[in-house]
Amino acid sequence: MKYYQILVFFIMLCSVISCKTEKERTLLFVGSFTDKKPGKGIHVYEFDNHTGKSTLKFTVDSIINTSFLRLAQNGKYLYSVVESQMNYNGKIAAFAVDSINYKLKLLNMQDTGGRNPAHLEISKTGEYLVNSNYSDPSLSVFKINQNGSLKSYNQVIRFKDSSIIESRQESAHIHSSNFSPDGKFLFAQDLGSDKIRGFNFISNHKDSVLQNENEIKVKPGSGPRHFAFHPNGKFGYGVAELSGKITAYEYNNGNLTFIEDYLSYQQIQDIYRAADIHISPDGKFLYASNRGPEEDSISIFLINQDLGTLSLVGHEPTYGEHPRNFAISPDGNFLLVANQFTDNIIVFKRNLQTGTLKKLQEDIDVSSPASIQMRTYRIKN
Repeated sequence: MKYYQILVFFIMLCSVISCKTEKERTLLFVGSFTDKKPGKGIHVYEFDNHTGKSTLKFTVDSIINTSFLRLAQNGKYLYSVVESQMNYNGKIAAFAVDSINYKLKLLNMQDTGGRNPAHLEISKTGEYLVNSNYSDPSLSVFKINQNGSLKSYNQVIRFKDSSIIESRQESAHIHSSNFSPDGKFLFAQDLGSDKIRGFNFISNHKDSVLQNENEIKVKPGSGPRHFAFHPNGKFGYGVAELSGKITAYEYNNGNLTFIEDYLSYQQIQDIYRAADIHISPDGKFLYASNRGPEEDSISIFLINQDLGTLSLVGHEPTYGEHPRNFAISPDGNFLLVANQFTDNIIVFKRNLQTGTLKKLQEDIDVSSPASIQMRTYRIKN
């Protein structure tokens, strides 16, 4: 009996020692445009969760227009569009993340099946990656290998359509896609056709994992761009680039039901360029970015947890031009905005009770930032 007690004691002691030597490390991944030529496309920073300061640790060089990044749910792999906005097919690059040494290792690249990949989404199971091609309007689907690399695409769905703004909606333009909270459906934002294109996701099908397209029409001239589901799984919110509006939906078993529209901009403008949208980890607040031409700002809304409706809290300037993308830190305490045209990322401290933002002095200087991903890792010493 004494031997057993001693053994239990040592096991508990080792567990305590192990916990004491384990620490958290938050990494910040930034994807950039490289002016259509090989350059420094992806930067890896260590982010200080106490001060909001970032320290550059690693750079992926000699790569073209890595303008959108997506981390795997387990944080072990990073995926990036490559050669976006070129006059030939883009690529998707898969990287292994070395969170201990702050490095990325290229696993492989695959052709996207179209020009100008703009967005990446990963299925809830982590088995599939979906790419949105903007210029050759299509969705391409990739099976993810066990080591994080990508097989060549097994499905490409192409679209033909248009809408009322001739200069921007002369054809379909797939800007992003999102899996539903239950993982059973995919919703693609078609900026050019003023539609949200819904699909059943059949993960066990060999070739056509996206099936049974269902078109959800939005108001003409809206230009749906990005979308975010609420953590409670009951609501979804789309940001429309061309109308500058946020649309709230009720979500239920593959269906999106319109609730209300809200102007994201503080000022009425002739031209709108709303961009990105995210919800705080606690589900209380929604944020969207507005990219000029007369207002570069983050709009802040309070979310009604029961009805899904929004109440405007206010607007915060982004202290730079063209806030294409932004991210909320994993702990919810910070919001980082990538100002593409002024080559800077601005760090804000979030008030968790009011949702308001306070600019910190810890700006990050980086060329043409276009996409941000963040992840907190547990590192054993």
